Amino acid sequence: MSAKIEKIIVRLQGKITEGQYYEAQQQTRVVAARYVKSASWDAAIDILFNVSQSLLKAGQGGSGGDLSLFLVDVYRQAELKVDSGSKGKLLALLRLFDSDEPTRKKFIGEMIGWSARCGEYPAGEPELHHVAGSLYAEEHEAYEAERHLTLGTRDSPEVFAKMEYEWYTQDDSHTAALYAARVVFPYLLTGNVRDATKSLRLFTSRLTEANKGLAVQDVSSNSSDMRIYPSLPLLNFLGLLLLAVQKGSAGLFTQLKSKYAVHIKEAGIWDEALTSVAEMYFGISRPRQGNPLMDMMGSMFGGGMGAAPTKQQTKRVGASAAPAAEGLD
Repeated sequence: MSAKIEKIIVRLQGKITEGQYYEAQQQTRVVAARYVKSASWDAAIDILFNVSQSLLKAGQGGSGGDLSLFLVDVYRQAELKVDSGSKGKLLALLRLFDSDEPTRKKFIGEMIGWSARCGEYPAGEPELHHVAGSLYAEEHEAYEAERHLTLGTRDSPEVFAKMEYEWYTQDDSHTAALYAARVVFPYLLTGNVRDATKSLRLFTSRLTEANKGLAVQDVSSNSSDMRIYPSLPLLNFLGLLLLAVQKGSAGLFTQLKSKYAVHIKEAGIWDEALTSVAEMYFGISRPRQGNPLMDMMGSMFGGGMGAAPTKQQTKRVGASAAPAAEGLD
């Protein structure tokens, strides 16, 4: 950073220190626009990042958010490549937003859009998705978290499974598989068998650790090891489904659907997901035309993967018509 740019930043930050937030925002816009016009991208970026950061730290989410969005726009105009430096600035700003700041969601969308355009991942940079998803998970914004954690990093399954398990604990004990599916199906539908498998393992580990009385049977063969939960048939189905996917066995998949048909019907929400899985992994054609992945992702992110509560509620083991899973408390 040149001495001239540093001096400009100090002057603008001085306005913030004096409480002249609007003036700081407007003057920053004018100065940054001048550098953008001359394609002096580094100067514009340094000014916008530093002043945005100062405004957000001062609790001025509206002004800081506006300049943060301007910064992403400069990234886009400059066709700035996605690297640790460019990502780092955006993530530093993202972490400073208050959770209820209206511009934050737009900022997240814009930074993902820039990374998709200028990076190597068509759906956006995984690290950006992971941080955004983790923030939403901490704030119990499950649907928003799911959108991003599905497309995140190798660390995302841990956050994802933890969030869904905590959400499950607010519901009836027998619904465990519905919440586990909210992790498993999104990963499967984006072709990520590794994290689908990892997330189910993490979810069931939490389940067994928290419920010492839950009956569990370990089943081993030459090619695989599984844990069977006699009181939670749909959880067993998910594990066997992943096994079928890993083996690429359409026959096993068909057998599973038949064996667990009654339970799947009772769940009432997995038909579309399973149709898409059948087509993607086993070459079983769906009965209608369309874009199954996009249809499924849209349905999933709207809340179709699990019987998630629409509002906070206490766990009601045995309080509903459905039976509580044996050994869960």
